[in-house]
Amino acid sequence: MGKGSLLTAVALAAILSAAAAPRKPRQVVLGAAKRVPYSQAGDPASAAPGETGLTIRAILVDGAIKEWITGDPHNVTDRSFVARSAMKINNALPGGKADQWVWQRGPWLLVDRATGRAAVLRLPGYDPAVSHVSWFRDYAAYCGLAPSGKSLYAMVVQIGVRRAVLRKRLAAYDPGSGPACGEPEWQINPARVTFHPAGNEAFAFSLVPAAATPPAPGAKPQAEAQP
Repeated sequence: MGKGSLLTAVALAAILSAAAAPRKPRQVVLGAAKRVPYSQAGDPASAAPGETGLTIRAILVDGAIKEWITGDPHNVTDRSFVARSAMKINNALPGGKADQWVWQRGPWLLVDRATGRAAVLRLPGYDPAVSHVSWFRDYAAYCGLAPSGKSLYAMVVQIGVRRAVLRKRLAAYDPGSGPACGEPEWQINPARVTFHPAGNEAFAFSLVPAAATPPAPGAKPQAEAQP
């Protein structure tokens, strides 16, 4: 074997060996909580009246900051969790002399503990001023808005499913009427979620393998909710 062929064989063997070697898992941890200034002036859609601070934590991947999150994360599996992101936004007007940084609540993230990858979750009908997401397993329950912004819907979304498991109109929506919906409440056996629209009676829905259905009085739900 010539010298060139030998070098080629050695290089190819090294490449194949590297490809066959198991990938080292990333180290994904949450940093210490800290408080940052926060108000409706910097985040009109998500900040509550009178709110002055936001508690945030860093997602650290191999010691480096990957994302910032706020609120409590929810473990979906033993290797993944969801959390609401927090973002530092430049609030300066065009032509301003200096940057003006403010914190905002961002979208929900799905984080893989093995790879450190953080993917933005697309929740249909989600509106930061209205939607308070409550998690159970890989289901997200929240009140969402129609594209027109005039109707309030009960929404249940399962991660990885392209359509909502449940989408049911609750009431008309008036942005000037105050909070539209409280945080949904889950129970585990049977799996059921209850929505609390403001000014209306609570609505409860039981989960079935493919959909969520309203329970009939004295009977188990049978019909699937329409998407």
